[in-house]
Amino acid sequence: MLGRKERSQLELFITGSLRELVPDDHVLARVDRVLDLDWLHEEVADLYCADNGRPGIDPEAAVRLMLAGFLLGIVHDRRLMREAQVNLAIRWFAGYALHETLPDHSTLTRIRQRWGALRFRRIFERSVQACVAARIAKGEIVHVDASLIRANVSWESLVSRHVEAVDEANIEQVQTAKASRSTGKFKKVCTTDPDASMATNGRNRRLEPAYKQHAVVDDLRGVVLDVEVTTGEVNEGQVIVERLDATMAVTGTAIATATADAGYAYGKVFGALERRGIDPVIPAKAEPIRSKVPLRRFRYDARYDILKCPRGRLLRPTRRIEHGRFFYSRAADCAHCDLASLCLSKGRANKAVVVSDEHPALLRARRRREKWSEEDRRLYRRHRWRSEGFHGEAKAWHGLARAVRRGLANMKIQAYLTAVAINLKRLAAAVLALFCLWLHRILRIEAILASLGGRQGIAPAAQ
Repeated sequence: MLGRKERSQLELFITGSLRELVPDDHVLARVDRVLDLDWLHEEVADLYCADNGRPGIDPEAAVRLMLAGFLLGIVHDRRLMREAQVNLAIRWFAGYALHETLPDHSTLTRIRQRWGALRFRRIFERSVQACVAARIAKGEIVHVDASLIRANVSWESLVSRHVEAVDEANIEQVQTAKASRSTGKFKKVCTTDPDASMATNGRNRRLEPAYKQHAVVDDLRGVVLDVEVTTGEVNEGQVIVERLDATMAVTGTAIATATADAGYAYGKVFGALERRGIDPVIPAKAEPIRSKVPLRRFRYDARYDILKCPRGRLLRPTRRIEHGRFFYSRAADCAHCDLASLCLSKGRANKAVVVSDEHPALLRARRRREKWSEEDRRLYRRHRWRSEGFHGEAKAWHGLARAVRRGLANMKIQAYLTAVAINLKRLAAAVLALFCLWLHRILRIEAILASLGGRQGIAPAAQ
């Protein structure tokens, strides 16, 4: 029979608590079981006056509101506070009753400005330490990757950095701008978000104003051990060593193996990882062929600090550059060499070779790449779905596909809170799995005891 429900005046007061109205499997209910922010008041106490001024919003309530937004994919403050007015789960998670007035959306903006990115970095580090303490992250095998995040700017805000006013405002970059004028290549900058830079994910894609997120992901459960944001033009190889050092400082565990894609395959990266005792699983790039006599045919003698050409002639070191040295051959040796036409550049009488300080480490990485073991290949396959999976999850479900606010500091805060939300999800899932395992074992023991008791009761009757 067709039913009908009258829309009369509903009850204003309800018995019980808001927690009873939130399902146990709701993401906020699961995260609440593992979220600990008792330390936060002491962390931010120095930012507030102890005996003067109007009482501000509780720091824990503010962070819980922000985390609720990132967990539910609501990253804009206005939309979040509008949703919190009618969402019982958000109210309960943040500690607000039905009759309590929620803070204005501008309050969250002021808190971000007051705290700065460093305080949110501490919240992220605490989430990592909680995962390590729960043994869902070890920090021994990690995966490193970077991803571009579209800046919150329009195409109309982009201008070419060759305007005189821009040069005057950026004195330190005047020389770069003059060099750009001479070549006819102008660097585009954004007037509304100068921290964003033009970058792209591939050669066939257009340049877009973006930031770059660098992440270190644990191999065990995909916990994010470190995350940092730079401008989009920063190369991945420039920050990987710094990020791995920061990861070891937070986890307190030495990294044994680090995987990364070919974008990190630089000699200085391999050398730095070797000095730290980290085994790099990174596909080294093949040597670029710039001449018909490739550099791999030259042999370096570390004992005498000399370089030998394919015909055994010596190239001696001369001047140093930033990360290496020039080796020059004698013009008399090259004059009678049968490889001179193939080896020497046009117009030169001798050979000049630049040898990087980390060139031996790069050669070792290239030789190892040719003999990767099955374990190395397995780790590299895991790198693809561990690290790239984190970036995909953050962009698809937690609003990291595009910057919400402008400025590098705001972008860092967004990345930190996104990583905290993902880590809390991992931790909550692990706690739930552990509880289910414990409950299963208890029920199994009870079943065994019940069966044993039944057998003892049947035995006398059978006799």
